[in-house]
Order: sequence, then C-alpha cells, then structure tokens
Amino acid sequence: MLTLKDPSLLKNQLFINGEWVDGDSGEKITITNPADGSEICQVSSAGKNETRYAITCAKNAMQNWQSLTAKARSVILKRWYALINENLDDLANILTAEQGKPLEEAKGEILYGASYIEWFAEEAKRIYGDVIPSNNPSQRLITIKQAVGVVAAITPWNFPNAMITRKVAPALAAGCAVIVKPAEATPLSALALAVLAERAGVPKGILSIVVGVSSKEIGEELTTNNIVKKLSFTGSTNVGKLLIKQCADTVKKTSMELGGNAPFIVFEDADIEQAVQGAIASKFRNAGQTCVCANRFLVHRSIYQEFAEQFVAQTKKLVIGNGADKDVSIGPLINTTAVKNIDEMVNEATTKGAKILIGGTDKNLGECFFPPTILINVTTDMRVFKEEIFGPVAPIIAFDTEEQALELANSTEAGLASYLYTQNYSRIWRFSEGLENGIVGINEGIISTEVAPFGGIKESGNGREGSKYGIEDYIEIKYMCMGGIES
Repeated sequence: MLTLKDPSLLKNQLFINGEWVDGDSGEKITITNPADGSEICQVSSAGKNETRYAITCAKNAMQNWQSLTAKARSVILKRWYALINENLDDLANILTAEQGKPLEEAKGEILYGASYIEWFAEEAKRIYGDVIPSNNPSQRLITIKQAVGVVAAITPWNFPNAMITRKVAPALAAGCAVIVKPAEATPLSALALAVLAERAGVPKGILSIVVGVSSKEIGEELTTNNIVKKLSFTGSTNVGKLLIKQCADTVKKTSMELGGNAPFIVFEDADIEQAVQGAIASKFRNAGQTCVCANRFLVHRSIYQEFAEQFVAQTKKLVIGNGADKDVSIGPLINTTAVKNIDEMVNEATTKGAKILIGGTDKNLGECFFPPTILINVTTDMRVFKEEIFGPVAPIIAFDTEEQALELANSTEAGLASYLYTQNYSRIWRFSEGLENGIVGINEGIISTEVAPFGGIKESGNGREGSKYGIEDYIEIKYMCMGGIES
C-alpha cells in the first residue's frame, strides 16, 4: 500500500483540458511495483479520440497562454517548481513504487527534474530577437522568436519525472501547449506532476496527460495530427526512427533523445580510484537503466587488472533490494523482459569466452532483479559491446594505444555520451574532439545538469535539452522586413 502525505497526488485518470476524466473505452492499465509485483492502482487508458481531443483543447488554449508576458508565464512555472519541492517525499515515493529505483535516487530525480522548471522559468524572459544591420537604407530588418505551436512529448519509464519536466518546462516557457504521453508502465509520476501544475496556475488545456495501452494508436495521432507542430521523444532508436517517419508528412519539428552505447575510457595515467568511483556512479545508477550510463569500459592494458579488481571491490559494497528499503543502492529492473534480455546478453558473452568477475543471474533476488555484473575478456563481436545493455552489466575491454581506444569508442552508430579518464590535458582535448558523442564526461561519471545541453549525434538523436540551447527547439524565428523608411 502506497502511503502519501497528500493522497490526492496519486491519480488514476487522464488529465485533459484541466479535467480528470476516464478513457472512452473503460479499459484500465494495472500499475505494479517491479520490486515485488504488487499492484499500486489501475489507471484509465486513452486512445485516439481522447488524444485528438487533448490536441484540439491545446490549440484553443494556447493563444491566451502565448499572449501572456514572459514574466507571467515565468511566475507560474516558479510556483510549479516550488510545489514540486514541497511535495518531494510524496513524489519520490510514487516514483520508487512504480519504477523501482532507490528512494534517495528517486528524490534526486525529482530535484533534478524540478531544476529544469526553475531554469526555464528564467529563460522565458530571455527569448530575444535581433535587429539586423540592413543593406538598404530604406529598410529595417528585425527577427522575433515565437512559440512553435502545440507540442507532443513522449517520455520513457526510466526517468518518469525528469524526462517530462525537461520537455514541458521549455515548451511552457516559450508559450506552447503540451500533450504528454508517458510510458504506460510509469504514468503515476506524470499525473502527479499535472496535479501540481494545475495548482500552480497552468491554465486548462495547456498541459494534458494521455496514458494508454495502445502506444501505437496514441503515437500515430500525435505524429499525424496537423495541429501538433513539434514532437519531442525520449526512448529507443528504433521507435525514434519510426516517429520521425510519421512526422515527415506534416513536416513537424522534432527532437529525439535516443539510445546510447557510451564508452568509458580509462588511460594508463588516470587516477584509478577516481575512475572506479566514476564507473560505479555512471554504470549502476538506476540499475544501469539510463541512456547515458557507461556501456563499454575501455581500459589501458597496463592498468586493466588493477582497475578490474578495484571495480569489483567497490561493486561488492552495493546493496540490492526494494528501492523503498533503507540503504538500498540498486533496485529492480523495470520488468521480467528486461531481466531476460540482460541474462541472454551475459550468457552469449560467456559462451564466447568472457569471464564473470562478479554477478550473473541470481534467482533468489526476485524475478525483476539482476545483480551488478562485471565481465572481462570481452571482445568486439559480443552483444555487450555492440548493443546498449540497459542494465547493471559492465563489460571491460583492454586497449594498447590511444588510436585503438578512439576506434573502439567510435565503433557504434550511437553517439550520445562518453567518459574519459586521464591526467594528460593535451590528450583530453585531442581525444574529446575525436569522440563522436554529444556529451563527454572528463574525469567525471555524472554529467547531467539543467545548465548544460543534453543530447546526442549520429543515431542517438537530434536537438538539445537543458541550458540556453534547450528552449530553441520550442521556438520559431520570424524575420520582418520593414520598408519605406525615410532617412
């Protein structure tokens, strides 16, 4: 039983046009706790019609929202930010219950997500245009920036709070209305955010939450409806490619934060203790279920054994269990399908010669748990090298030269994040510039912050979230040429 200080934050209906409503079909989604399989609640399921209605309401509401001053929108966003902080404990409990991550980690996500609202509340007042020097004395050239229009946001289950605020905050700041389609496994965090947004004064229709078992049906309406002018998606590369294709017919603006395959490169001159701490933080956060977590550990052969030994020693200190329990550092994976996929990847690696130093399948933990696992003797033909693992498995590969390390690091179609450990500043610049990634962590395992741009290149997507650049995806530039000016 989920006990909250404010039980009204736990919602089981759709939020459309400022109203809490049931889906037309009467169908329900059962939300369960991945740690023990217990049912939390049942949530109404939306389809095409409810999604279309939410889009129409967003269009009707957006004109008044856009006409507000930037400062007025900023004030409402700051109220929303304050309410999230005031309800931190309840929001974290909801997140842990539906997603599984440890409670302290859930609190960290809530605060991280809220930071985007605070940031873009300020950026709303800094959407500047320009006066361009004219080549004609009778003309004046001006640009202004305006909201792109109605925005659709499709968000994943691994960060059910922060992935929403990263998209909604800049959209609202720019003057857009947003329809959010959260992952069906973790909709409760999205609905709780809507409760607080409504309390903060976000007008009816400006933020709607549509939850549904038919992701395809909802997604097709969001991508094909002419009213929607922008789609923001965080999720798998394959789904992202499909959504881009579906958006093409209506030429929507898109931003895609897709899969990763992050290399974690440790050179011979690195501070090994620092590198191991970074590896623990990057690899095992959210049980390895993050798109930017270290996926392939490339370690110079001269320190390979020492790094592996220290990595194992620190991994042994991690506590696995129900995220709601005290001192737990790693919770369950999202479902049994995820566990099965990780197990198959590890088995394939060991069949081809990899050795497990710690971890591997442990049926005693529970059906959604997979223990932190470290593999050595990994080769490039193994799935754990070629594919995004999305679980607590760390494959270690040895390299001999800087050139070899760079080739291994870039040998993937993914280009989201990478991590580099060295004390050589020439190498830091040279290697970072050579890495084919949108984000590089240098002697640092945690790189996400609202003040810096988050996003990838290659097949990891396009666009940036956070920072001064993050609002650009939600605005259009309009050029105005004023003629007939007498000198």
